[in-house]
Amino acid sequence: MTQSPPTAFDNADMTWPPPPYQPPVPPVTAADGVRRFDGITYATTPGYRPRLLDVQVPAGEGPFPAVVWIHGGGWLDGDRRYPPPTVPAALLHGTVLAAGLALVSIDYRHSLEAPFPAQLHDVKAAIRYVRAFAGDLGIDPERIGVWGESAGGHLAALAGLVGPADGTDGADGPDCVALEGTQGVGSGETGVLAVVDWYGVSDLVALASHPMPPMPSGVEFPDPYEALLGASVTERPDLARAASPVTYAEGSTPPPPFLLVHGTRDGLVPYSQSEVLAAALKGVGGEVTLQPVDGADHIFLGSPDIASIVEESVAFLARHLGAGA
Repeated sequence: MTQSPPTAFDNADMTWPPPPYQPPVPPVTAADGVRRFDGITYATTPGYRPRLLDVQVPAGEGPFPAVVWIHGGGWLDGDRRYPPPTVPAALLHGTVLAAGLALVSIDYRHSLEAPFPAQLHDVKAAIRYVRAFAGDLGIDPERIGVWGESAGGHLAALAGLVGPADGTDGADGPDCVALEGTQGVGSGETGVLAVVDWYGVSDLVALASHPMPPMPSGVEFPDPYEALLGASVTERPDLARAASPVTYAEGSTPPPPFLLVHGTRDGLVPYSQSEVLAAALKGVGGEVTLQPVDGADHIFLGSPDIASIVEESVAFLARHLGAGA
């Protein structure tokens, strides 16, 4: 008689179904004392690639406050290991570590893998993971901030503003979109103490009328907003509002401190997107700094002093996360 295979089993060699995350492996310590945890699986979903994060922890006893770095790429591209080409990784990572902050760099599902809110679910899952394993990582779970650029800036803003009540039902959130998610470590606190948003989108509905820059001849690239939503903004204005940080400014009492940094000649995400978010945050008494980068395009192209932008962003985070305290 043929027996059906077991639906679940666990032995020394294999667990089935696969666990939703993996605990940190022991770090590698560099000559300067910086500890690195590379390629930690913080969330898994059947049918998708595992979501990974890297952690770099300064030399010393700790525990250290932590910054979660969220890469850009139009929600269609990008990699946790690489900042935009205008910002050398050594500059970004070194400035964070020198300020006494741990750096957590995360991947998330791209929009053609899964539409919104999958990306926010992954960011929330990464924050829960860092808190759950803070002791292993040498991180203070009470002092976590987020920092992102472009698509990552948009997700950082959402992470700072969206709480567990948002999106859980028709009364508390727009259009019943569940925004907290249960990926990875399925429950836990995801609030943050500070947000740095570099040239992120804040209002997808308003942005729908802004033309995309022309692509070079022969290059095919999906519309990033349609890919994110799985439909056009016109077809799904409800989901576009649910994916817009400005939607949540009024309900966040109070919002965490925000630093918005944006090129005044950004042809991809207009500078007005950061102006709108700054006004919404100020309208509810939030602490927000809007820092224009005069004459700069997207990813700060045309700025002569990228280093000072990085340094000011890290200083903002260090101040609000209590680095050195």
